[in-house]
Amino acid sequence: MTVALVTDSGTGVPPELVERYGVSVVPLQIIIDDESYDEGAEEASPARMAAALKEKRSVSTSRPAPTVFADLYRRLAEEGATEILSVHLSSEVSGTFESAQVAARHAPVPVTCVDTRQVGVGAGYAVESAAVVIARGGTRADAADAARERSARVTSVFYVDTLEYLRRGGRIGGAAAVLGGALAVKPLLGIDNGVITTLEKVRTSARAISRLEERAIQAAGDDEVELTVAHLASAERADALAASLADRLEKQLDGREVRCVELGAVLGAHVGPGMLAICVAPIVPGV
Repeated sequence: MTVALVTDSGTGVPPELVERYGVSVVPLQIIIDDESYDEGAEEASPARMAAALKEKRSVSTSRPAPTVFADLYRRLAEEGATEILSVHLSSEVSGTFESAQVAARHAPVPVTCVDTRQVGVGAGYAVESAAVVIARGGTRADAADAARERSARVTSVFYVDTLEYLRRGGRIGGAAAVLGGALAVKPLLGIDNGVITTLEKVRTSARAISRLEERAIQAAGDDEVELTVAHLASAERADALAASLADRLEKQLDGREVRCVELGAVLGAHVGPGMLAICVAPIVPGV
């Protein structure tokens, strides 16, 4: 059996891992002033999207159509795949998983679709775990189980300068409780079973970033972990946060570097410039 691995650009799998494991990535769409671009295209870079938001231009996003997945599944089968595992960001914040499911029903080879119930880097860790299992000769079912288990253990916490972008995109979920005249509040948000939820409300960005770090430390506990700091148009703050976490979690990281990445344009469009996130991913034995 030859298992092909598919994901979407919303999982933020690092390019080097995409290349190493041969992962097929379906791009989400970013729409700026009625022009649609594949996420990852130069015209839809995080920097250009962030600039468009600051300039108050029209920015929106769109999921891939089922036909995009159908075409990919067909091509992978023609190239020799006998099974496909398709791992995606939370169905609570995007219709991407649904598109994959629709296409899977008519694929020429068996397809298992996994809803990670995570967003961005958290979903990316699930894809990476599945890739490792497949590379070691594991079955499609084994890889799907690894993805689900890894995503279930991940903790993602993030800070946004304003809730306005989440409100505009209709993806504020449980965080809606802080709306109604409270958009100036600096919230800490998390992902609970695929839904964006409010963790804390603070009054200053400095306090929010401090609490963000403390929550990551608490989530790591004494476990062996991998760690990623993500940002949008806030590289200096992200680098400082990553350096502090690397020092404070030296034992739990056990020699692993803290990844520091810029969030993709599609997810970035919903959180806005200044966003900082920390993803704590406990190591799963055997993966």
